[in-house]
Amino acid sequence: MKREDLRNIAIVAHVDHGKTTLVEKILKQCNALGRTTSDSGQIMDSNDQERERGITIFSKNASAYYGDVKINIIDTPGHADFGGEVERVLKMADGALLLVDAAEGPMPQTRSVLSKVIEMGQRVVVVINKIDRPDARAFEVLDEVLDLLIALDANDDQLDSPVVFCSSKNGTASMNPDGPFESLDPLLECIVNWITPPEVDGEGELQMLVSAIDYNDYVGRIGIGKVERGTVSKNSEVAITNYNSNSETYFGKIANLYVIEGIERKTADEVSAGDIVCISGIENINIGDTVCSPDDISPLAFYNISEPTVEMTFSVNNGPFAGRDGKYLTSRHLGERLKRELQKDVSLKVTGTDTTESFRVAGRGEMHLSVLIEKMRREGYEFLVGAPRVLIKEVDGEKFEPVEFVSINVPPEYAGAVIEKLGSRKGEMTGMEPAGDRMKIEFLVASRGLFGYRGEFLSDTRGEGTMSTVFHSYRPFMGDIMRRSNGALVAFETGEAVTYGLHAAQQRGTLFISPGTPVYEGMVVGEASRPGDINVNVCKKKHVTNMRASGSDDALRLVPPKAMSLEECIEFISEDEMIEITPESLRIRKTILDNNMRAKAKK
Repeated sequence: MKREDLRNIAIVAHVDHGKTTLVEKILKQCNALGRTTSDSGQIMDSNDQERERGITIFSKNASAYYGDVKINIIDTPGHADFGGEVERVLKMADGALLLVDAAEGPMPQTRSVLSKVIEMGQRVVVVINKIDRPDARAFEVLDEVLDLLIALDANDDQLDSPVVFCSSKNGTASMNPDGPFESLDPLLECIVNWITPPEVDGEGELQMLVSAIDYNDYVGRIGIGKVERGTVSKNSEVAITNYNSNSETYFGKIANLYVIEGIERKTADEVSAGDIVCISGIENINIGDTVCSPDDISPLAFYNISEPTVEMTFSVNNGPFAGRDGKYLTSRHLGERLKRELQKDVSLKVTGTDTTESFRVAGRGEMHLSVLIEKMRREGYEFLVGAPRVLIKEVDGEKFEPVEFVSINVPPEYAGAVIEKLGSRKGEMTGMEPAGDRMKIEFLVASRGLFGYRGEFLSDTRGEGTMSTVFHSYRPFMGDIMRRSNGALVAFETGEAVTYGLHAAQQRGTLFISPGTPVYEGMVVGEASRPGDINVNVCKKKHVTNMRASGSDDALRLVPPKAMSLEECIEFISEDEMIEITPESLRIRKTILDNNMRAKAKK
């Protein structure tokens, strides 16, 4: 049976191509926002970090009615590090809107997410977005999308996908790049007419795959997924099983049942197959579980999530300032928090180490892990994190490492600097072509080679370049790659930084701290201007005498310190350094704090 009154779609695209804006405009046109108005902006990106970073991190569900048809919309992240979010929620969708920027064209993550959609055999509506950009090149981009579909072995239906030209910012769409652009009706009609209605067995026993998990202080864990078969009812007894796990089947009761209406969850007593629902009352429910009738326990296979490629060590803070700011300090607190995160993030992996004080946390990339670190920091956790390192695979005695596909868009005058820097990091240039008045350059670079490069890239291109990466493959180990060319300025003693000491230290590099900052022995206070670490005494005060000389009492002038964000700290640190994470501060430090012990260890 087909649910002709229902369409389930996922919106997929590269980061910053306009997915979330388009969802909000669809909801506004269909009057699905209720009392909320989209003038406030970022309605779908409700998380604090999403608002601050301007990107989608977590998948969101919404719905709108177009005529008599309910359209369930899943807004997905565009950044490659959050690809696990996209992979798991596609199980809830029956089709996808592929958004492509009318100027930039298909980017690395466009290819990555589209390959998942094609692999699942879902129908696609191609949306050429930002058609109102002055540098838009609609027909060229459309050709690039068709080439991409062919390269990914799309089926006949997918190759015949309708194309809609859209301006998500203005909330308008047309089947013609020259217009008319009046509303989003052409896009909504394409969704209703082209996307396949869910095919369901409405008479069979209940079967629902959990694709996402949420948490509410009042009702506990909430499982979100599509009802594949039968109906789900409030207060009904269910069995919970898992296709890919050895865990035993257990039984529970659905305490609350919700459907998505607009951006809110509305309670329901019964929901039929094909719709996306939220259930609560089952304490240990996890992503990948199948909720089914006790009379027919038949688990559904879950999508195989791609493996992590980067790991960092999270450990208990053992520094001199430990416990000053944080609320949760012990290894028990740290382990329990990471275990909770595993239940919501299927692309994260946590393993123990040879000590109970630390854990290895593996994810899709530096941003994936930095979002987790920032989240824990805001919750009151205090801990240390080590330098990121790639996960090496060994096949037949040979080492293989992850390689990233890198797409760079820069003004022509900066192309030489980019090629030179990535070449020194074992990068292999695979393509170079003009894109409007800019150059589009493509590389294959070992993931290790990108550690610490983003900051250099922004400096080399004067902030005008854009760089996108996505995992490509595992390749034979490429040998040593220099992570950082300059050493660190390391505090020589514990105390409080003063102007006199900082003035002497700034002659040797770039400072990260200002006068009055508490420091301790082994803390990194700046970046040296040459290779090799330099010990500096930033607590040194001027020797007091009764002699005066012309000009000696002039105020010492300090260069403003470089404020380091969490991502910049992660990019900066080398193998023998760590970041001290507290709710109030970020401090870079040496793993071995004692200067003498550190010198002996180097020998």
